[in-house]
Amino acid sequence: MVEAVLSLGGIGFAAAVALGFAAKKFAVEVDPRELALLEVMPGANCGACGYPGCAGYAKAVASGQASPNLCTPGGKDVLEKIAHLMGVAAVSADPQVAVVLCQGDNALAKAKYRYLGVHDCNAAQKIADGPKECPGGCLGLGTCARVCPFDAIEITGEGLAVISRQKCTGCRKCVAVCPRQVIVMRPLDATVHVLCNSRDKGAAVRKYCQVGCIACQICKKTSPEAYVIEDFLARVVYEHHEQATAAVEKCPTKCIRDFTDGYPQGSTFAPPTVPVKGVAA
Repeated sequence: MVEAVLSLGGIGFAAAVALGFAAKKFAVEVDPRELALLEVMPGANCGACGYPGCAGYAKAVASGQASPNLCTPGGKDVLEKIAHLMGVAAVSADPQVAVVLCQGDNALAKAKYRYLGVHDCNAAQKIADGPKECPGGCLGLGTCARVCPFDAIEITGEGLAVISRQKCTGCRKCVAVCPRQVIVMRPLDATVHVLCNSRDKGAAVRKYCQVGCIACQICKKTSPEAYVIEDFLARVVYEHHEQATAAVEKCPTKCIRDFTDGYPQGSTFAPPTVPVKGVAA
């Protein structure tokens, strides 16, 4: 009995010595600023900073490999805390918001076929390039909404993704998962956008969508500096976005939208307030 106790005690002692040696030998030193930075971050792990989660971003900032102003969900408060810990000035980046460049829901745009597969945009896109006639239109199956960590995306009853300007933090997760690149990042202080992603000629667009851009150039003639036409598709020149409003009412298909007037058809989001430049919504 005594021998057994002594034997077990000896084994335990030897194991403790070995573990203690290994812990000291293979210990990884962590920059204390990295831990402090991680404490002030929001913990959303959304990837908006371009790094794999808050821990990855904290490590990059502490080592000087990342700018302190990349945490868009954290806003001004987190930026100031990070800058204080790093001993630098808190200089914020221009805030951006995700925009769905489409208004062609199931009522306004034609379907190519009836899709009955998995409720996922990427799965649908793999079958004959998606069930919509428009090659760039929103498929409306909610893949973007499911990855949004901030509940900023809704799918309307007619199958259109709509993004809240107030809730969106600019994390870009929705941009990454959209198989048609119909979601893009735009300056938060710009409220007027061309909500179309088709690069077909106007005659083709008219056949499959009631609210698509037909490249008629009326917007460019109305506000020459605020619009360009490329590949049969108008887009806003954001350096002159203040002038883009003049063309909203003149657009014959109403594909140009001013978000201060409200969201696309079917959305339940409340009309957004006009953002103040440099201040996140």
